[in-house]
Amino acid sequence: MSLAEAIKREAQALGFDAVGISRIAESHQPSAVSLQQNSPLDPVTPLSQLLFSRLSEWLQRGYYGTMAWMTRDPSRRSDPRLVLPGCKSMLSVGMNYYTDNRADERPGMGRIARYAWGQDYHEVMSQRLAQLEAKIAALAPGVTTRSYVDTGPIMEKAWAQQAGLGWIGKHSNLVSAESGSWLLLGEILTTLDLEPDEPATDLCGSCTLCIQACPTGAIVAPYVVDARLCISYLTIELRGDREVISDELAAQMDNRIFGCDDCLDVCPFNLRSDATSEPAFAPTPVTLAPSLQALAQISEESFAATFKGSPIKRAKRSGLLRNVEIAQENLTRQTGGRAS
Repeated sequence: MSLAEAIKREAQALGFDAVGISRIAESHQPSAVSLQQNSPLDPVTPLSQLLFSRLSEWLQRGYYGTMAWMTRDPSRRSDPRLVLPGCKSMLSVGMNYYTDNRADERPGMGRIARYAWGQDYHEVMSQRLAQLEAKIAALAPGVTTRSYVDTGPIMEKAWAQQAGLGWIGKHSNLVSAESGSWLLLGEILTTLDLEPDEPATDLCGSCTLCIQACPTGAIVAPYVVDARLCISYLTIELRGDREVISDELAAQMDNRIFGCDDCLDVCPFNLRSDATSEPAFAPTPVTLAPSLQALAQISEESFAATFKGSPIKRAKRSGLLRNVEIAQENLTRQTGGRAS
C-alpha cells in the first residue's frame, strides 16, 4: 500500500466520506483569465495562477461585499505554498451532511440552511482533521502539515475539484457525483509529495436550474456569485440593522433566516444523495421548526444556550433578530396583515 493510499484509508476510518489528493505545481506570474471560464484544471497553467486571476477579477468587481478579509493578499489565498512553505500536496476531504428530515414549512416558521441543522461542522471536522494529521505524522515522521475548515486562506473548492472530490457547479459550490451538493470540505496541506488523484470533470452541461432558482439573481453568470445579492451572505455575513438590507432584497428573502439552499435543492445530482451516518449533523427541533414568533423574543442568554455548538451563532443574536424581523414582514405581506 502506498503512503497516499494509507492516508486515505485513515481519513475514511475517521468518518470522511470523500478524500482525494492534489499536487501543488510550480506557479508563474499571474495572467488574465476570465471568471466565466470554468477551467481551473487547465493542463498548461498552474491552478494557483488561475485562482489568482479569477479571485482578483472577482474582487475588482466588488462581489465580496463587506467581507474585507477576502481582499487581503490574494496571491497567498491562491497559492498554498505561501501558506505552508514547502507545501507539495493537499489532501481534500468531504463529509456528507444530508439528512432525510423535512423542515416545517408552515406559515410562521423560518427556514435554516441544511448545513446548520446540526452541530457546527467547523468544530466537528477540525477535530477529525487534527486526528488525521497525527496519523500522517505517525506514517511519515518529520512531515509538516496544516489543516483548515473554512478558517484559512485556501480556495478549497477548486482544490477539491483538482483532487477529484467533485466539480464546481454553476452555483459556485462543489457538486459530487456521489453526494450531490451536500459535501462539507476541509483540507490538509503537507510537505509530502503524494501521488495525486485525477481531477473531476464538470458535469453540469447545459443545466441552469441553480441559476434560475436563485431568488435574488446572485448567480450573475455561470460559476460567478455576487455575494452582495446572496441570501446566505445577507443573513450570515452582513452585519447591521434592518436598514442595511434593501426592501427589494428583503422581500426576496421570504422566510429564510439563516442561509439559503435554493440553488442546491434543485441540482439533479442531489437525487442520488444518501443520508449521512454522522450523528453530529442530525437536526434539532429548533432548526427544523424555527418559530419566528419565539425567535423574535429570544434573549441573549437563551440565544447562547439554544445555539451553543451551532453554526447559527455566527450570525449573532442581532443578526438573527434582524433576519426574523424581515421574515415576519414578508409573512405579514403575504397573509394580508393577518400574521401575528
